[in-house]
Amino acid sequence: MTADQTAPPHIPVLLEEVVAALAPAPGMVIADGTFGAGGYTMALIAAGARVHAFDRDPDAIAAGAARVEAQGADPVLALHHRRFSELAETLRDAGLMHVDGVVYDIGVSSMQLDQPERGFAFSSDGPLDMRMGRDGPSAADFLNTADEAAIADVLYRYGEERQSRRIARALVAARPLTTTRAFADVVRRALGWHPGMPKDPATRSFQAVRIHINGELDELVAGLAAAEAMLAPGGRLAVVTFHSLEDRIVKQFLREASGTTPAGSRHLPVAGQARAPAFGKPSPAIRPGEAELARNPRARSATLRWAVRSTAPARQPGELAA
Repeated sequence: MTADQTAPPHIPVLLEEVVAALAPAPGMVIADGTFGAGGYTMALIAAGARVHAFDRDPDAIAAGAARVEAQGADPVLALHHRRFSELAETLRDAGLMHVDGVVYDIGVSSMQLDQPERGFAFSSDGPLDMRMGRDGPSAADFLNTADEAAIADVLYRYGEERQSRRIARALVAARPLTTTRAFADVVRRALGWHPGMPKDPATRSFQAVRIHINGELDELVAGLAAAEAMLAPGGRLAVVTFHSLEDRIVKQFLREASGTTPAGSRHLPVAGQARAPAFGKPSPAIRPGEAELARNPRARSATLRWAVRSTAPARQPGELAA
């Protein structure tokens, strides 16, 4: 084998911190909502936990199948080809009413980024795909059929791109778009970028289109609600995010679920009667240290937040913030 063939396909981000947050122990059952290459899952199993792991990507499921098949009479890993928004119903179908931990590693995986044929990155050319589950409309389908206003809205909302209208106009004029390089080049030309300038502006547009076609933020909101519903009292939720849009959702969810949202003033009092918090006070933001960044530069934007489930009933859909 070459060095590339023997290298691990993915380095789990904040692995020690995630394991510490979840505090796995023998007898515990933990749900890994984003299996990927199995980094978190295998560390949790090594600590004695049983794991139900989820992934919408059929490639991740196929890669993990050998681990499932190699188990003995007392299996410690169950692998589900499902979205993590479907976590609650999937676990209940497996006979579980509660779990002791839930972990989510949000966003695109290193394996997806490193496979040009998946179309997630512009570092090498590939088809304009970006579908995590390999189903539904692709990035090319969206960019070649949506109107200019819809494309601009996606770029602004999910990429925080201030020049979204200019880019959308250029993308529509350049149709049909079929490759990652073509998409990136149109964005660069629209913004007057050239090599040697700061961060490649195509990064924001790629992020925006990827989030849109995969419904990533809606998945995150649904996944957090599912975790609240399935965690036993004392169970732990740990979420790793990679950009501000994701982190903002997690931070707000934990604030509201723990009752630590800033209180109203005498000019704007809190409406309604307070209910018992579903989680204890969440952790502060945890970010990679210098040693981890030296090993894995892709970890630089990662943020971990975690909290412990209380004994209070889970909030119902109507009680959750939109």
